Amino acid sequence: MLDPKLIRNDIDNVARRLKVKRFDLDVAAISQLEEKRKSHQVETEALQSERNSKSKSIGQAKAQGQDIAPLLAEVASLGDRLETSKSTLGVIQKELNDLLLAVPNVPAEDVPAGDNEADNHEVLVWGDLPTFDYKPLDHVEIAADGAALNFDLAAKIAGTRFMTLRGDLAAMHRALIQFMLDVHINEHNYEEVYVPYLVNRESLMGTGQLPKFEADLFKINDARELYLIPTAEVPVTNIVRNEIIKDEDMPLKFVCHSPCFRSEAGSYGKDTKGMIRQHQFEKVELVQMVRPEASQQAHEELTQHAENILQKLQLPYRKVILCGGDLGFAAAKTYDLEVWLPGQDKYREISSCSNYRDFQSRRMQARWRNPGTDKPELLHTLNGSALAVGRTLVAILENYQQADGTVRVPLALQPYMQGKQELSF
Repeated sequence: MLDPKLIRNDIDNVARRLKVKRFDLDVAAISQLEEKRKSHQVETEALQSERNSKSKSIGQAKAQGQDIAPLLAEVASLGDRLETSKSTLGVIQKELNDLLLAVPNVPAEDVPAGDNEADNHEVLVWGDLPTFDYKPLDHVEIAADGAALNFDLAAKIAGTRFMTLRGDLAAMHRALIQFMLDVHINEHNYEEVYVPYLVNRESLMGTGQLPKFEADLFKINDARELYLIPTAEVPVTNIVRNEIIKDEDMPLKFVCHSPCFRSEAGSYGKDTKGMIRQHQFEKVELVQMVRPEASQQAHEELTQHAENILQKLQLPYRKVILCGGDLGFAAAKTYDLEVWLPGQDKYREISSCSNYRDFQSRRMQARWRNPGTDKPELLHTLNGSALAVGRTLVAILENYQQADGTVRVPLALQPYMQGKQELSF
């Protein structure tokens, strides 16, 4: 959620920056509500002050033996008017808050303009693309003919956009998770956390999935109003909701493996073949909570931590900065890492690393105590996939495929697979 002071004092500049995200801020509606809020707040404070003053005079009049009945009636009338004014102010404030909850984060100044992913700016390219003396297969052609990767079986069990893995492929999937966790814990100094896979509405409001993206979520149909997590970002970031973190505990750096569940609303007909876009998939997620002045550097470092996994696996990739039209609702700035997939002859997203600044923390009231002022201040939140496990598996199958149908196991992964050097299907 944007800073209300920013909305009040610099709304035209906010509207200008949001146009980079292809969002038209309703300046007139917000300004009108803000004027009504301000007017009723002044009225409420005046009535409160007058009632307090009259209430004090009752005791003085009583001590002097005066008739206090008129004063009592006046205070009662002021109380009724005050309650009415408070109620009206509450309605206006809720209407304003509801409007602001639908406003995305302001993009950073260095976010490029653009309409969609085609306008994203390439920052770097890493690794040599593999060469083949045959037309490289995609991951479905490599593994789905046998039992190792099966979409039909998953459809029988659950429906479309699910998969089952068996044997060495299931083992590699599990090995990737442990490998990623080990690197982030031992080399990048993240603390591993385990969190619920069901979250309440407040948690999703805090990180910005609600109210705007409810159609993308799987909701449990009972009175508890719980949702399956779309990413570990939600429960992990909400660890600090309504908390004040000590300065000596900053920054907080968490890594979490979890399944993710997405309805993929609006993506029908897109990536229907294979493992790229599933209703259920696994990720290893990095989440940081940092001092505001540290968030820009933390964003660069977190992104490098995700890149490190790709480099250790020797998977060629490129890094892009998302343009305004492709930037997420809550993000101020995002780098995407796109891994090379020979079977598709293109780069595909495997990680998004975002800086949310104080957008999420304001919604969550997540703060740290500034030792310079000894006062609580909003912290900054960041997160990124490091990595999406299924897409990493896809990238290994396609980049390490061999002409005889086998797939080489990356050197970094072999210790996690009992030294196995090849997979056969």
